Amino acid sequence: MIHKIVTSLIFLCLTVGLSAQEKRLSKEEAVRLALEHNFGIKMAKNLTKIADNNQGILNSGYLPSLTGTAGANYNDLNSTTEYPGQFDTSGGAREDLEIDHAESQTYNAGLNLNYTLFDGLGRLYNYKRLKEQYQLTELQARETVENTLLQLFSIYFEVARLTENENVLKQALEISLDRITRAEYAFEYGQNTKLDILNAQVDVTNDSINLLNTKQQLANTKRDLNVVLNQSLSEDFQVDTIVRFIPRLQLDELIAQARENNVSILQAERNLNINEYDIKVNRSGYLPQIGLTGSYGWNLNQSAPNSFLPGQVIPGSNRSSLTFGLGASLTWNLFDGGRTTTLLKNSKISYENQELLQEQVALEVDRDILNALASYENRLNIYEIQEQNVLTNRNNFERSKEQFQLGRITSIEFRQAQINLLNAQTNKNLAKYDTKLAELQLLQLTGQLLNVEL
Repeated sequence: MIHKIVTSLIFLCLTVGLSAQEKRLSKEEAVRLALEHNFGIKMAKNLTKIADNNQGILNSGYLPSLTGTAGANYNDLNSTTEYPGQFDTSGGAREDLEIDHAESQTYNAGLNLNYTLFDGLGRLYNYKRLKEQYQLTELQARETVENTLLQLFSIYFEVARLTENENVLKQALEISLDRITRAEYAFEYGQNTKLDILNAQVDVTNDSINLLNTKQQLANTKRDLNVVLNQSLSEDFQVDTIVRFIPRLQLDELIAQARENNVSILQAERNLNINEYDIKVNRSGYLPQIGLTGSYGWNLNQSAPNSFLPGQVIPGSNRSSLTFGLGASLTWNLFDGGRTTTLLKNSKISYENQELLQEQVALEVDRDILNALASYENRLNIYEIQEQNVLTNRNNFERSKEQFQLGRITSIEFRQAQINLLNAQTNKNLAKYDTKLAELQLLQLTGQLLNVEL
């Protein structure tokens, strides 16, 4: 009965995941999908578009403003004019003058043009500031891309590690299964006891559970990767488990150029430029502003009949006119209560703070690079040691296997050699991908994460 349960568990472990056809997802393809579909990268690109719109000529203040106006009025007049004590030429009394529904209309339309010819150079410096703001937004978008790619590779390499661990556990399960078969044959021929079979079955059960847990972790991590790539959560794939490290000479060259390429240092420089333009914009408040104005208008007045003299009705009339005007204005704010002075002083203080922040960022980046380099070298050494450890444990396992088949060592000693090999292989996998992630973090600090072949 135990043998049937174990066999069913083994079959389940070996067949889970094989029903679906898995595609291969290379590192290059993963990067391409992330750049195209990742939510964070998409939002960063949209922010860059907004900054690009803001730095355009339409938002510069250099273009004139043109406004159009139009209007119409309608009047309906009913009037009665009385002439008390008034007589006509024949001596008779004059009749009252009544005007009913006397309609009048007025129409007007015009264009007004305003242009700031000079504003103390504030417009110029603000335009340059918007240019710097756009470049800063581009750097912020680049930082988002770099952080997203680090997140991507962290999950991608975890998928690769679990994939390799899965293969290692499958091999361990096959070895344990072979032990059961050998133990059963030996028991049938009286060469060992039932205890050897039970020990083998316990080891198979443990290996099967470890394999099932690894498969579950692998499935969960693949879903995490699908979220970063913004694709269906049910998408299944195989990843590339081959890792290549950058030669140390090339790495040293990248580190030497880190201050020119690190995204944090570049952002600090852009912020310093923006603060410098803020000073110039605020200083422009001391200078006068010169503006030009122009207008063009049309008016039409259709008047109603009216009476000014007794007994006389003056008929309505139409009058139209066209007007054209030009003008210039000079505005100089001689004293604004100290507002401009306060803004200028504060902008200078902000500039000084930004200078201090720039120095701090540069120092922190230098520290982070040294720490990342030391971490990378340490992990690389550990990986090389783990590689050698795998070779040693594999040789030990092969010899133990021969001795076990000859009956010179017990199943417990053989199992220990198997566990040692299993641990060495999984530790090597962990060290390999930890080392690659440390290298990628170092590349990000040098500003070359997006420029090197991974």
